[in-house]
Amino acid sequence: MKVRKAVIPVAGLGTRFLPATKSIPKELFPIVDRPSIHYIVEEAWRAGIKDIVFVTASGKSSIEDYFDIQPGLVAALREKNDHERLAIVEEISRMVEVHSVRQKEALGLGHAVLTAKNFVGDEPFAVLLGDDLVDSEVPCIGQMMEVAEKYSAPVIAAFRVPEDKVHRYGIIDPEPEPVAERVWKCRSLVEKPKENAPSNIAIIGRYVLPGKIFGILERTQKGVGGEIQLTDALLTLNQSNQILAYEFAGDRYDAGDIYGFLEANLCLGMKDPELAAKLKVLMRRILGSE
Repeated sequence: MKVRKAVIPVAGLGTRFLPATKSIPKELFPIVDRPSIHYIVEEAWRAGIKDIVFVTASGKSSIEDYFDIQPGLVAALREKNDHERLAIVEEISRMVEVHSVRQKEALGLGHAVLTAKNFVGDEPFAVLLGDDLVDSEVPCIGQMMEVAEKYSAPVIAAFRVPEDKVHRYGIIDPEPEPVAERVWKCRSLVEKPKENAPSNIAIIGRYVLPGKIFGILERTQKGVGGEIQLTDALLTLNQSNQILAYEFAGDRYDAGDIYGFLEANLCLGMKDPELAAKLKVLMRRILGSE
């Protein structure tokens, strides 16, 4: 389960952020001082992954451009002797090798992952969804890669949610006892259970998968919404390759939701000492006016 490549689907329309997403991909919306997609790619890079493929759609080419070298900008920064910003810009373009494939039809997450088949081949790979930001000392996907290598198993990221929120997530049906601390064998996966949820261990957008998932996805019939669901393929995979759910260490933010986006900006902004001082003054002023 040695992982060298990552698939990052970015073909979504971002309708929860309309009208802003009419012209700007939501993945380029800034979290503090850099776009949200930067955090996702940086997580993969910090975990040792060097090859990234974006699964894109029409109007999303600016995401790939962000990670490209911009000679005009580099020259202007050098002329101004702005070494600090120059270093940031050059690091962005050197982090990883970026590739892209086009998802020509919006047929679901499973189809988006399948679109990357020719790039990945038969080897194990990571999938990182751009809506889920994880702030952690050890990259979330890196934590999962360690578990995948240790147990030679596919791994999905999971975290605990309040009981009244389980209907919003895919939920793990775990074995009664964990394999190890924070590691569970999955008996099944239940998509957004309306009642009688098997646990409160929810799935987020991080996966370490074997190359054989592509063959399974090719045979997976369209499910909910007429889409090829990754969850359906994972249920099939689990019959031959025991999937493990790993409760990662870190703070997760749903950057695909307006509240979650604001929460990520505030919480990550508070990690900058200069910004934190100003934000504390602002919050005291706001709360004092109530």
